[in-house]
Amino acid sequence: MAHILTVYATGEGQTAKIAERIDAEFRDRGHETTTVNVKEIDADFNIDDFDAVLVGASIHMGKQQKAVRKFAKANRDALATKLNGFFQVSGSSGAGTEEGAAEAARYVDEFIEATDWHPDRIGLFGGALRFSEYGFLMRALVKFVARTDSSGTNPLADVEYTDWEEVEMFADEFATFVEQRFGETAEAS
Repeated sequence: MAHILTVYATGEGQTAKIAERIDAEFRDRGHETTTVNVKEIDADFNIDDFDAVLVGASIHMGKQQKAVRKFAKANRDALATKLNGFFQVSGSSGAGTEEGAAEAARYVDEFIEATDWHPDRIGLFGGALRFSEYGFLMRALVKFVARTDSSGTNPLADVEYTDWEEVEMFADEFATFVEQRFGETAEAS
């Protein structure tokens, strides 16, 4: 089986939680996995040690974390030689509206343009609001957005918008993609 690397950046922990769930799906299918926060990667880290690479980021203030953009840009040539994918976590994806879906897709398009990396597979997942963990300014911003939002969300409650079945389906689809391609590569060797 393949050795799959999942690199992610997380603001409040939801992207890490999603990366861990994806990793568990890969392990359940018999793959060797490594999951790492992009901020923990040192200079000796080499993505050439992996058969496939999945990169995950969350959206904050309209952009993915700078560390993920930097990682993708710095490693785009190596990523192009690997089976690869990208997943993004955002409130836009969790909104369940056409406008939200369009906004999430726009974030990905901007990421691709900024990094010049073209992932083989892309997953878009809803994130979470951790109101109980926010400081004063973030709470005020969430309250303001919630007042202008007609979803009925309680601005004082923690809310998870992640569709876990969707996450597991993406992980299974990515694993199948890797298995099909990795199997062909292994047989050709």
